[in-house]
Amino acid sequence: MEALTVVACSKSSAKQRAGRAGREQPGKVYRLYTERDYEQLAQHAVPEIQRCNLTQVVMQLKALGIDDILHFDFLSPPPAKNMANALEMLYALKVLDDNCKLTSFGSTLVEFPLLPSLARVLIASGEFGCCEEILTIVAMLTVPTVWISPKEFRATADKARMTFAVQEGDMLTLLNVFNQFKRAKSKVEWCRRHFVNHRILHKAEEVRAQLVKYARRFRVPVKSSTDSVAIRKAIICGLFANAAQIQPDGSYKTIRGEHTLHLHPSSVLFKYPPPWVLFYEVIRTTKEYMRDVTTVEPEWLGELAPHFYDYKKRKQINLEA
Repeated sequence: MEALTVVACSKSSAKQRAGRAGREQPGKVYRLYTERDYEQLAQHAVPEIQRCNLTQVVMQLKALGIDDILHFDFLSPPPAKNMANALEMLYALKVLDDNCKLTSFGSTLVEFPLLPSLARVLIASGEFGCCEEILTIVAMLTVPTVWISPKEFRATADKARMTFAVQEGDMLTLLNVFNQFKRAKSKVEWCRRHFVNHRILHKAEEVRAQLVKYARRFRVPVKSSTDSVAIRKAIICGLFANAAQIQPDGSYKTIRGEHTLHLHPSSVLFKYPPPWVLFYEVIRTTKEYMRDVTTVEPEWLGELAPHFYDYKKRKQINLEA
């Protein structure tokens, strides 16, 4: 499972950043840590390919005709476990077949400028008749957070955020924000009043416009729906691996792996946590928090991802919960 984690920089990164002070003329660098802390830093940062989700990398290599991924000559070989997890996920997404070959569906997915999971959500939205809504949600998930929370106005900003809240969770709340933004006449003033970032929402508009072209290119029916069940089922088709169930202490555990997670305080579901959720990403600070969460029903997992969840064999999935 991927998580966004704050880590210390490396010595090489610190040295490279020091060079910025003397780029145009002699300068000085003040590092806000002790020399002892500096000596304890790693010499170099861990290469991204050794610490990140490899599904997109593997899918691209397969599309280039490189079948023997495990023996590919990477400059910095990733851990075998990460590679195996990527292959398993691509198989679950139906990107790879039983022989680990790229499927015709995978050949379509690789054309989208998205993570395979989000591309799968977008294609599935055509089957559920909610492509318009999913285009917006996917665009909003691929840009930085739209919420602005100044320290001196935090309570006001939190109150403004809750005016957009949708009981199905954060992803549909983002859809609500985007739709209201589009309807606003004076967009800059509207964003200032509601404590949302105009620049980020404008970027989401651009991303969405690009995704519409891809949807039409691959003949995904661009239809609209007000059925929140259809929207959430489309999301499950790509993010099924990110399902979690609430525990007696208020925390959550992922269905696969039983990893302990928590709702982020900024989530619209934080005060009234639902029994089952689906999340987009995890960030690690004092705890591991789920971000961009939506409510789901457990039977949907068995219906839409039977290849990933076996209700009859997995004790942790309780349909009566």
